[in-house]
Amino acid sequence: MAPEEKGHTSNRIPVNFSDGDDETTSSAQAGGPDLTAQPNEEWEIDLDSDANEQEPVDSGSPPSPSSQADGSTGESAPRGGGPEVAELVATRAELKRLEGEVKELKDSLARRQADFENYRKRMDRERAETYNRVVADIAAKLLPVLDNLKRALETEASLEASESDEFRHFLSGVDLIYKQLAGVLDALGVKPVLAEGEQFDPHLHEAVVTEPTDDYEPDTVIQEIVRGFKIGDKLIRPSLVKVAVKK
Repeated sequence: MAPEEKGHTSNRIPVNFSDGDDETTSSAQAGGPDLTAQPNEEWEIDLDSDANEQEPVDSGSPPSPSSQADGSTGESAPRGGGPEVAELVATRAELKRLEGEVKELKDSLARRQADFENYRKRMDRERAETYNRVVADIAAKLLPVLDNLKRALETEASLEASESDEFRHFLSGVDLIYKQLAGVLDALGVKPVLAEGEQFDPHLHEAVVTEPTDDYEPDTVIQEIVRGFKIGDKLIRPSLVKVAVKK
């Protein structure tokens, strides 16, 4: 081995290669020195040499973990709070499921409310139609009685002056019965159809007589012969009328 130069003994480290270590140790970077040694031969490494030269790695010792860019080792450290993270994920999934169920229940409730409102309106409509139909059937049977009472009053009105007081009291009783029956029908919703002076409407009036005249506009009802009645929009019977026509 070459003798050490004076003045540099503090910067040299003696390296002794034992027997059997005949493998070549290469530098970690490209361009490093060839540190091939013979058995029991001692080498010295100059610490003042280039920074690219590194000391040989002892094959007997385990390699140290390489440092990462952030200073951490290459080994992956176990994450902290693993159970907490799993529980959080499970909680979020359960929350999402419950939100979906709440939305479905709200939609179902809104549909049921709409169905109930439609059912209630339909039942109210059917109840009103049933009521009107029943009342119309009863009124249709009572209207002839009302017509006869009215005719009796109109006929006897001309004879009232020459009749006795007893007969006049009798007519007053008939008139009271007529008004009472008309009031009952009115309370049930049975209303008379407007006819005299109105424009002829084939849905409400039935023309039994026509009269050519210039006093009224054509198709004008000039006389009501038999009064018609209706309940709501349902016609019980049309009015029998006389209609004006053009001369």
